[in-house]
Amino acid sequence: MYLHKVEGPRSVALPDGSILTHADLPPANTRRWVASRKILVVRGVLYGLISLSDAKKKYGLSDEEFNGWVSLVAEHGVEALKATALKKYRQP
Repeated sequence: MYLHKVEGPRSVALPDGSILTHADLPPANTRRWVASRKILVVRGVLYGLISLSDAKKKYGLSDEEFNGWVSLVAEHGVEALKATALKKYRQP
């Protein structure tokens, strides 16, 4: 088995003790952004697994979109990232 060279760490430990690796991140061609995929990208950036610029390039995210995810998680938790929570947590 060959290991691909990656920038930065191969894995990071999260506060709950779990490990997040590059293999856990969504594929680059992700079209359907469910809450579980969004939080993986947010945690990957916040804990240093992937840089913000790399995440934006890989997933085609804007600053506004990514920062929106981060602020929703910070203010309301992971549940706020769900599409069914649009009206409850997001301001018009």
